[in-house]
Amino acid sequence: MSRRASGLKAWFLQRVTAVYVALFGVYLALGFSLAPPADHAALVAWVASPWVALGLLLFIPILLAHAWVGIRDVFMDYMKPIALRATALTLVGFVFLASGLWAAQAVIAARAFQ
Repeated sequence: MSRRASGLKAWFLQRVTAVYVALFGVYLALGFSLAPPADHAALVAWVASPWVALGLLLFIPILLAHAWVGIRDVFMDYMKPIALRATALTLVGFVFLASGLWAAQAVIAARAFQ
């Protein structure tokens, strides 16, 4: 695959993930504004419901993929030294991986708590 097609894949991934992030964000905003959980137990019960848990477990990697493509493009455009760019991307990658695992663990723990 050519470099040009690789850029097209990143562009397409950014757009597809943006759609899911926007739709799920609207769902969360409406859900929390129209029927906010009364307490922590209600929030955990809401997260533990099967459809919400599935949506959140899909949301986590989709959000991280969207953020990765965006930050990678910014670093590629504005960080010219390759070593600095590689170091920054590695650090961001580890932060994203840790954040994703932590968020997924929180959703799974809510499911186990129920």
